[in-house]
Amino acid sequence: MNILLTGGAGFIGSHTLVELYKAGHTAVVVDNLSNSSPESISRVGAILAEEPTVGHPVEIPFFPVDIRDRAALEEVFSRYSFDACIHFAGLKAVGESVEKPWEYYENNIGGTLILVDVMRRHGCKNIIFSSSATVYGDPAEIPITEQCPKGQCTNPYGWTKSMLEQILSDLREADPEWHVVLLRYFNPVGAHPSGRIGENPNGIPNNLMPYITQVAVGKRAELGVFGNDYPTTDGTGVRDYIHVVDLASGHVAALQCFQPDFHSADGQPFVYNLGTGHGYSVLDMVKTFERVNGVPIPYSIKPRRAGDIATCYSNPAKAERELGWKAQYDVADMVRDSWCWQRKNPDGYQR
Repeated sequence: MNILLTGGAGFIGSHTLVELYKAGHTAVVVDNLSNSSPESISRVGAILAEEPTVGHPVEIPFFPVDIRDRAALEEVFSRYSFDACIHFAGLKAVGESVEKPWEYYENNIGGTLILVDVMRRHGCKNIIFSSSATVYGDPAEIPITEQCPKGQCTNPYGWTKSMLEQILSDLREADPEWHVVLLRYFNPVGAHPSGRIGENPNGIPNNLMPYITQVAVGKRAELGVFGNDYPTTDGTGVRDYIHVVDLASGHVAALQCFQPDFHSADGQPFVYNLGTGHGYSVLDMVKTFERVNGVPIPYSIKPRRAGDIATCYSNPAKAERELGWKAQYDVADMVRDSWCWQRKNPDGYQR
C-alpha cells in the first residue's frame, strides 16, 4: 500500500516509516516541522538500507506542508495516489493544551477536517487516526478495555482526540465507503534500537522520558515530578509506557482493517488500545532508568500538573486477538533505547 503519513517526521511517525517499509509498504510524508526535523526522514532512509527486508537506501517523498493549508495538501494528492492515510499530525502536550486551548482546537480539529475533505475529494477513504487513552478521561475501569466508556476528558488535548473520534465515526456512519481505525495510544517512550531516530522535543520536554534523558546527559539539572500524593503505590502517577517501535508496528498491523475480508461487526470504526497492559509509576521509570543505564537521575517533587490523573493503563487483548499485535519490548528496553538515542544525539537532530 502507498500511505500518506501526516506528521511523519515526528517521533512516532518516523518510527512508523521504518516499520511500513520493512513490511513492504511505501509512504509519502507531510509535516509542518513545528515539533520535528526533516533529518529524521533521511535517517530512516539510512536505517532501511541496513534492514534485510529492504537492503538499500530509501528516498522517502517529503513535503513541508501544514495540513491546514488546503492548497498545498491538494498539490500532494494531485501528485500521488494513496491507499490510506495514517494521521499523526497534531499538537500533543497535555499541559500546554490547558494553557492554549484555542490553538489545540484550531490546529487538531481544523487541520483534520481539511485533511479528510481533501482525502474524500481524491477518493481516499481509509484512515488510521492517532488517538489517545486520554479519551477515557478518569477511566471507569482499570485496566482499560475498548469497552470502557469514553469519559469527561481532563484537558483540551484529550477533548480534541475525543471530538475527532466522533467526527470520524460520523463520517463512517454517513458513508460506508469510509474505513476508520482509531488507535488509542498509551504512553510512547523509547527510540529505535540503532539510536539514529528518537524523541526530539523543541524546548522543555513535556513528556517524562525525554526529560529524564536530558537530565542524564547534563542538559537539565533535575527532573520535576508532578505530584507525589496520588493514590498509587509511591504517590506518583502510573502510566502504561509502550516502546515506540511496538507502537509503530501496531499501525502496520492495523492496515489489515482495510482489506475486503476484514469487517467491523457493527459497521463502526475499528478501535484498539495500543499499550503493554502494565502500569509503572514515574518513580518506577526513574529507578529503572538508573538501574539499567547506571546513570543517577536527581529529581524534586512539584505540584500536580493540571489535567493529569492518577492511574491509566490498558488491556490490549483486543489488538492481539484481532490484529495479531502484541508489544514485544519491556520497560528495560524502553529506558535503554531512550538513553542510547540521547547519548548518541545530545542535541537531538542538530548536527
